[in-house]
Amino acid sequence: MKLGELASRLGAELRGDAELEVSGVERIEEAGPSQVTFVANPRYTGLARTTLAAAVIVEPEFQEIAAATLRINNPYLAFSRALSFFYQPPVYAPGIHPTAAIDPTAQVGEEAHIGAYVVVGPGVRLGAHATLLPHVVLYPGVQAGSHLFAHAHAVVRENCTLGDHVTLENGAIVGADGFGFAKNDEGHWEKIPQSGPVRLGNRVDVQANACIDRATVGATEIGDGTKVDNLVQVGHGSRVGKNTLICAQAGLAGSSVVGNNAILAGQAGVAGHCTLGDGVILTAQSAVSHDIPAGRMISGSPGFDNRIWLRAVTIFQRLPEMLKRLDRVEKKLASQAPPEGEPKRNGGSE
Repeated sequence: MKLGELASRLGAELRGDAELEVSGVERIEEAGPSQVTFVANPRYTGLARTTLAAAVIVEPEFQEIAAATLRINNPYLAFSRALSFFYQPPVYAPGIHPTAAIDPTAQVGEEAHIGAYVVVGPGVRLGAHATLLPHVVLYPGVQAGSHLFAHAHAVVRENCTLGDHVTLENGAIVGADGFGFAKNDEGHWEKIPQSGPVRLGNRVDVQANACIDRATVGATEIGDGTKVDNLVQVGHGSRVGKNTLICAQAGLAGSSVVGNNAILAGQAGVAGHCTLGDGVILTAQSAVSHDIPAGRMISGSPGFDNRIWLRAVTIFQRLPEMLKRLDRVEKKLASQAPPEGEPKRNGGSE
Protein backbone atom coordinates (compact mmCIF):
# COMPACT_ATOMS: atom_id res chain seq x y z
CA MET A 1 0.00 0.00 0.00
CA LYS A 2 1.29 3.45 -0.82
CA LEU A 3 1.68 5.88 2.06
CA GLY A 4 -0.67 8.36 0.39
CA GLU A 5 -3.43 5.74 0.21
CA LEU A 6 -2.94 4.85 3.87
CA ALA A 7 -3.18 8.53 4.85
CA SER A 8 -6.39 8.89 2.83
CA ARG A 9 -7.99 5.82 4.38
CA LEU A 10 -7.11 7.03 7.87
CA GLY A 11 -8.14 10.64 7.22
CA ALA A 12 -4.67 11.81 8.26
CA GLU A 13 -2.50 14.67 6.97
CA LEU A 14 0.57 13.25 5.27
CA ARG A 15 3.92 15.02 5.47
CA GLY A 16 6.24 12.93 3.33
CA ASP A 17 6.43 10.89 0.15
CA ALA A 18 2.95 9.74 -0.86
CA GLU A 19 4.43 7.15 -3.28
CA LEU A 20 6.39 5.33 -0.57
CA GLU A 21 5.30 1.68 -0.29
CA VAL A 22 4.46 0.35 3.18
CA SER A 23 3.81 -3.29 4.01
CA GLY A 24 2.78 -3.35 7.64
CA VAL A 25 2.87 -1.81 11.11
CA GLU A 26 5.22 -2.36 14.02
CA ARG A 27 6.28 -1.02 17.41
CA ILE A 28 8.43 2.08 17.21
CA GLU A 29 11.52 0.30 18.59
CA GLU A 30 11.35 -2.42 15.94
CA ALA A 31 9.78 -0.78 12.88
CA GLY A 32 11.72 -1.03 9.61
CA PRO A 33 11.88 1.06 6.42
CA SER A 34 8.66 -0.41 4.98
CA GLN A 35 6.59 -0.24 8.17
CA VAL A 36 4.42 2.32 9.92
CA THR A 37 4.48 3.01 13.64
CA PHE A 38 2.93 5.58 16.00
CA VAL A 39 3.54 7.85 18.98
CA ALA A 40 0.69 8.43 21.42
CA ASN A 41 2.72 8.56 24.64
CA PRO A 42 5.21 11.45 25.16
CA ARG A 43 7.71 8.92 26.55
CA TYR A 44 8.33 7.71 23.00
CA THR A 45 8.93 11.13 21.44
CA GLY A 46 12.69 10.63 21.45
CA LEU A 47 12.39 7.31 19.62
CA ALA A 48 10.42 9.03 16.85
CA ARG A 49 13.55 11.01 15.97
CA THR A 50 15.65 7.86 15.50
CA THR A 51 13.13 5.29 14.27
CA LEU A 52 13.81 3.45 11.01
CA ALA A 53 10.06 3.37 10.23
CA ALA A 54 8.79 4.63 6.90
CA ALA A 55 6.25 6.81 8.68
CA VAL A 56 5.02 7.65 12.17
CA ILE A 57 1.40 8.35 13.09
CA VAL A 58 1.41 11.37 15.42
CA GLU A 59 -0.77 14.19 16.72
CA PRO A 60 -1.17 17.26 14.46
CA GLU A 61 1.17 19.46 16.55
CA PHE A 62 3.96 16.88 16.75
CA GLN A 63 7.45 18.18 15.95
CA GLU A 64 9.00 17.62 12.53
CA ILE A 65 11.15 14.49 12.29
CA ALA A 66 13.17 12.76 9.58
CA ALA A 67 10.53 10.09 8.93
CA ALA A 68 7.29 10.86 7.15
CA THR A 69 4.39 11.63 9.47
CA LEU A 70 0.68 10.92 9.37
CA ARG A 71 -0.93 13.58 11.54
CA ILE A 72 -4.26 12.88 13.17
CA ASN A 73 -6.01 13.68 16.46
CA ASN A 74 -6.05 10.12 17.82
CA PRO A 75 -2.81 8.37 16.79
CA TYR A 76 -3.52 5.25 18.84
CA LEU A 77 -6.91 4.67 17.22
CA ALA A 78 -5.45 5.43 13.79
CA PHE A 79 -2.68 2.89 14.39
CA SER A 80 -5.30 0.31 15.34
CA ARG A 81 -7.17 0.95 12.12
CA ALA A 82 -3.96 0.82 10.09
CA LEU A 83 -3.24 -2.55 11.65
CA SER A 84 -6.59 -3.84 10.40
CA PHE A 85 -5.61 -2.90 6.84
CA PHE A 86 -2.58 -5.19 6.95
CA TYR A 87 -3.68 -8.01 9.27
CA GLN A 88 -6.82 -10.01 8.58
CA PRO A 89 -7.91 -12.60 11.16
CA PRO A 90 -9.15 -16.01 9.99
CA VAL A 91 -12.52 -16.07 8.26
CA TYR A 92 -14.90 -18.87 9.21
CA ALA A 93 -17.30 -19.94 6.50
CA PRO A 94 -20.97 -20.51 7.38
CA GLY A 95 -21.78 -24.08 8.24
CA ILE A 96 -22.29 -26.56 11.06
CA HIS A 97 -19.63 -29.13 11.86
CA PRO A 98 -20.98 -32.70 11.97
CA THR A 99 -19.75 -33.20 15.54
CA ALA A 100 -21.68 -30.18 16.89
CA ALA A 101 -24.57 -31.03 19.20
CA ILE A 102 -27.48 -28.66 18.59
CA ASP A 103 -30.75 -29.26 20.41
CA PRO A 104 -33.77 -29.48 18.09
CA THR A 105 -35.48 -26.65 19.99
CA ALA A 106 -32.55 -24.25 19.49
CA GLN A 107 -32.83 -21.50 16.88
CA VAL A 108 -29.65 -20.72 14.98
CA GLY A 109 -29.58 -17.56 12.85
CA GLU A 110 -28.47 -17.40 9.26
CA GLU A 111 -24.83 -17.47 8.16
CA ALA A 112 -23.66 -19.06 11.43
CA HIS A 113 -20.41 -20.94 11.77
CA ILE A 114 -20.71 -23.75 14.34
CA GLY A 115 -17.39 -25.49 14.96
CA ALA A 116 -16.43 -28.98 16.09
CA TYR A 117 -17.91 -30.29 19.35
CA VAL A 118 -19.91 -27.16 20.02
CA VAL A 119 -22.94 -27.71 22.27
CA VAL A 120 -26.06 -25.57 21.82
CA GLY A 121 -28.68 -26.41 24.45
CA PRO A 122 -32.47 -26.46 24.47
CA GLY A 123 -34.29 -23.20 23.86
CA VAL A 124 -31.18 -21.30 22.77
CA ARG A 125 -31.73 -18.44 20.32
CA LEU A 126 -28.64 -17.50 18.39
CA GLY A 127 -28.67 -14.42 16.15
CA ALA A 128 -27.39 -14.13 12.60
CA HIS A 129 -23.70 -14.33 11.66
CA ALA A 130 -22.62 -16.09 14.87
CA THR A 131 -19.24 -17.79 15.06
CA LEU A 132 -18.85 -20.54 17.66
CA LEU A 133 -15.42 -22.16 17.60
CA PRO A 134 -14.66 -25.69 18.89
CA HIS A 135 -15.94 -26.74 22.31
CA VAL A 136 -18.06 -23.65 22.93
CA VAL A 137 -21.05 -24.47 25.14
CA LEU A 138 -24.32 -22.54 25.29
CA TYR A 139 -26.50 -23.80 28.13
CA PRO A 140 -30.30 -24.02 27.88
CA GLY A 141 -32.18 -20.77 27.34
CA VAL A 142 -29.25 -18.62 26.24
CA GLN A 143 -30.32 -15.65 24.09
CA ALA A 144 -27.65 -14.05 21.90
CA GLY A 145 -27.88 -11.25 19.36
CA SER A 146 -26.21 -11.03 15.98
CA HIS A 147 -22.47 -11.45 15.32
CA LEU A 148 -21.65 -13.34 18.51
CA PHE A 149 -18.03 -14.49 18.28
CA ALA A 150 -17.14 -17.15 20.85
CA HIS A 151 -13.64 -18.58 20.82
CA ALA A 152 -12.81 -22.14 21.79
CA HIS A 153 -13.93 -23.26 25.26
CA ALA A 154 -16.05 -20.20 26.02
CA VAL A 155 -19.15 -21.08 28.06
CA VAL A 156 -22.45 -19.24 28.52
CA ARG A 157 -24.63 -20.62 31.27
CA GLU A 158 -28.40 -21.06 31.41
CA ASN A 159 -30.75 -18.20 30.55
CA CYS A 160 -28.02 -15.59 30.11
CA THR A 161 -28.57 -12.92 27.45
CA LEU A 162 -25.97 -11.38 25.15
CA GLY A 163 -26.43 -8.35 22.91
CA ASP A 164 -25.14 -7.80 19.39
CA HIS A 165 -21.45 -8.01 18.46
CA VAL A 166 -20.38 -9.70 21.70
CA THR A 167 -16.95 -11.35 21.71
CA LEU A 168 -16.00 -14.09 24.16
CA GLU A 169 -12.34 -15.04 24.18
CA ASN A 170 -10.97 -18.49 25.04
CA GLY A 171 -12.18 -19.84 28.35
CA ALA A 172 -14.47 -16.91 29.15
CA ILE A 173 -17.27 -18.00 31.48
CA VAL A 174 -20.50 -16.03 31.48
CA GLY A 175 -23.05 -16.98 34.11
CA ALA A 176 -21.20 -19.37 36.42
CA ASP A 177 -22.72 -19.64 39.89
CA GLY A 178 -21.99 -16.72 42.18
CA PHE A 179 -20.00 -17.38 45.35
CA GLY A 180 -22.95 -17.59 47.72
CA PHE A 181 -23.09 -19.77 50.83
CA ALA A 182 -24.97 -19.57 54.13
CA LYS A 183 -23.86 -21.29 57.34
CA ASN A 184 -26.48 -23.64 58.84
CA ASP A 185 -27.09 -24.52 62.48
CA GLU A 186 -24.52 -27.32 62.29
CA GLY A 187 -21.83 -24.87 61.15
CA HIS A 188 -21.75 -26.14 57.58
CA TRP A 189 -21.85 -23.91 54.51
CA GLU A 190 -24.95 -24.44 52.41
CA LYS A 191 -24.95 -23.33 48.79
CA ILE A 192 -27.34 -20.49 47.97
CA PRO A 193 -29.09 -21.02 44.62
CA GLN A 194 -27.92 -18.53 42.00
CA SER A 195 -31.12 -17.95 40.07
CA GLY A 196 -30.37 -14.69 38.24
CA PRO A 197 -28.74 -14.63 34.79
CA VAL A 198 -25.97 -12.47 33.36
CA ARG A 199 -26.96 -9.81 30.82
CA LEU A 200 -24.31 -8.49 28.48
CA GLY A 201 -25.06 -5.41 26.36
CA ASN A 202 -23.97 -4.74 22.79
CA ARG A 203 -20.28 -4.69 21.79
CA VAL A 204 -19.13 -6.23 25.04
CA ASP A 205 -15.79 -8.07 24.97
CA VAL A 206 -14.96 -10.67 27.61
CA GLN A 207 -11.32 -11.71 27.41
CA ALA A 208 -9.66 -15.06 28.16
CA ASN A 209 -10.52 -16.86 31.39
CA ALA A 210 -12.60 -14.00 32.77
CA CYS A 211 -15.61 -14.92 34.89
CA ILE A 212 -18.87 -13.00 35.13
CA ASP A 213 -21.00 -14.70 37.77
CA ARG A 214 -24.75 -15.04 37.74
CA ALA A 215 -26.80 -13.42 40.50
CA THR A 216 -28.50 -14.89 43.54
CA VAL A 217 -31.62 -12.97 42.49
CA GLY A 218 -32.07 -10.29 39.85
CA ALA A 219 -29.23 -10.21 37.31
CA THR A 220 -25.56 -9.40 36.84
CA GLU A 221 -25.36 -6.70 34.16
CA ILE A 222 -22.60 -5.41 31.88
CA GLY A 223 -23.43 -2.30 29.83
CA ASP A 224 -22.91 -1.60 26.13
CA GLY A 225 -19.33 -1.24 24.97
CA THR A 226 -17.70 -2.40 28.19
CA LYS A 227 -14.51 -4.46 27.94
CA VAL A 228 -13.58 -7.13 30.49
CA ASP A 229 -9.93 -8.19 30.41
CA ASN A 230 -8.24 -11.55 31.11
CA LEU A 231 -8.73 -13.16 34.51
CA VAL A 232 -11.26 -10.57 35.71
CA GLN A 233 -13.81 -11.63 38.31
CA VAL A 234 -17.22 -9.92 38.29
CA GLY A 235 -19.14 -11.06 41.35
CA HIS A 236 -22.78 -12.03 41.49
CA GLY A 237 -25.35 -9.30 41.18
CA SER A 238 -22.83 -6.65 40.13
CA ARG A 239 -23.79 -3.93 37.66
CA VAL A 240 -21.27 -2.30 35.33
CA GLY A 241 -22.18 0.66 33.13
CA LYS A 242 -21.37 1.51 29.52
CA ASN A 243 -17.91 1.84 27.95
CA THR A 244 -16.08 0.86 31.11
CA LEU A 245 -12.72 -0.93 31.14
CA ILE A 246 -12.01 -3.64 33.70
CA CYS A 247 -8.38 -4.61 33.27
CA ALA A 248 -6.53 -7.85 33.96
CA GLN A 249 -7.01 -9.55 37.34
CA ALA A 250 -9.35 -6.87 38.64
CA GLY A 251 -12.12 -8.11 40.88
CA LEU A 252 -15.61 -6.93 41.80
CA ALA A 253 -17.16 -8.51 44.86
CA GLY A 254 -20.86 -9.30 44.84
CA SER A 255 -23.35 -6.48 44.26
CA SER A 256 -20.69 -3.97 43.22
CA VAL A 257 -21.91 -1.08 41.07
CA VAL A 258 -19.59 0.62 38.56
CA GLY A 259 -20.72 3.57 36.44
CA ASN A 260 -20.16 4.51 32.82
CA ASN A 261 -16.71 5.26 31.35
CA ALA A 262 -14.87 4.03 34.43
CA ILE A 263 -11.44 2.38 34.35
CA LEU A 264 -10.35 -0.31 36.79
CA ALA A 265 -6.66 -0.93 36.13
CA GLY A 266 -4.89 -4.24 36.66
CA GLN A 267 -5.53 -6.03 39.97
CA ALA A 268 -7.84 -3.31 41.26
CA GLY A 269 -10.42 -4.54 43.74
CA VAL A 270 -13.88 -3.39 44.80
CA ALA A 271 -15.52 -4.63 47.99
CA GLY A 272 -19.08 -5.87 47.90
CA HIS A 273 -22.02 -3.44 47.75
CA CYS A 274 -19.77 -0.48 46.88
CA THR A 275 -20.70 2.04 44.18
CA LEU A 276 -18.20 3.71 41.85
CA GLY A 277 -19.57 6.71 39.96
CA ASP A 278 -19.19 7.57 36.29
CA GLY A 279 -15.65 8.18 35.14
CA VAL A 280 -13.97 6.81 38.26
CA ILE A 281 -10.42 5.53 37.76
CA LEU A 282 -8.84 2.96 40.07
CA THR A 283 -5.11 2.77 39.38
CA ALA A 284 -3.29 -0.58 39.38
CA GLN A 285 -3.61 -2.65 42.57
CA SER A 286 -5.94 -0.16 44.20
CA ALA A 287 -8.62 -1.47 46.53
CA VAL A 288 -11.73 0.32 47.73
CA SER A 289 -14.23 -0.61 50.40
CA HIS A 290 -16.42 2.49 50.25
CA ASP A 291 -18.42 4.39 47.64
CA ILE A 292 -16.43 6.61 45.24
CA PRO A 293 -18.05 9.75 43.75
CA ALA A 294 -18.03 10.29 39.99
CA GLY A 295 -14.84 11.51 38.35
CA ARG A 296 -12.42 10.59 41.13
CA MET A 297 -9.04 8.90 40.63
CA ILE A 298 -8.16 6.51 43.44
CA SER A 299 -4.89 4.79 44.29
CA GLY A 300 -3.51 2.54 47.01
CA SER A 301 -4.89 -0.08 49.35
CA PRO A 302 -6.96 1.04 51.14
CA GLY A 303 -7.68 3.42 48.29
CA PHE A 304 -7.72 7.21 48.58
CA ASP A 305 -7.33 10.25 46.33
CA ASN A 306 -4.58 9.73 43.75
CA ARG A 307 -2.95 13.14 44.32
CA ILE A 308 -2.60 12.53 48.05
CA TRP A 309 -1.41 8.98 47.36
CA LEU A 310 1.37 10.28 45.11
CA ARG A 311 2.55 12.62 47.86
CA ALA A 312 2.34 9.82 50.43
CA VAL A 313 4.41 7.48 48.26
CA THR A 314 7.06 10.17 47.87
CA ILE A 315 7.18 10.63 51.64
CA PHE A 316 7.25 6.87 52.20
CA GLN A 317 10.41 6.59 50.12
CA ARG A 318 12.05 9.25 52.32
CA LEU A 319 11.16 7.62 55.65
CA PRO A 320 14.61 6.05 56.28
CA GLU A 321 16.30 9.43 55.72
CA MET A 322 13.71 11.22 57.87
CA LEU A 323 14.21 8.64 60.65
CA LYS A 324 17.96 9.29 60.64
CA ARG A 325 17.38 13.04 60.82
CA LEU A 326 14.93 12.61 63.69
CA ASP A 327 17.43 10.42 65.53
CA ARG A 328 20.13 13.10 65.14
CA VAL A 329 17.77 15.82 66.41
CA GLU A 330 16.81 13.73 69.45
CA LYS A 331 20.45 13.05 70.28
CA LYS A 332 21.31 16.74 69.96
CA LEU A 333 18.43 17.76 72.21
CA ALA A 334 19.42 15.12 74.72
CA SER A 335 23.03 16.41 74.78
CA GLN A 336 21.80 19.97 75.45
CA ALA A 337 19.51 19.00 78.30
CA PRO A 338 20.74 19.85 81.86
CA PRO A 339 21.79 16.96 84.11
CA GLU A 340 19.01 15.34 86.10
CA GLY A 341 18.19 17.35 89.23
CA GLU A 342 19.86 20.58 88.02
CA PRO A 343 17.39 23.49 87.66
CA LYS A 344 16.75 24.72 84.11
CA ARG A 345 18.08 28.14 83.13
CA ASN A 346 15.56 30.72 81.99
CA GLY A 347 16.51 32.68 78.87
CA GLY A 348 20.24 32.35 79.62
CA SER A 349 20.11 34.75 82.64
CA GLU A 350 20.59 33.97 86.31
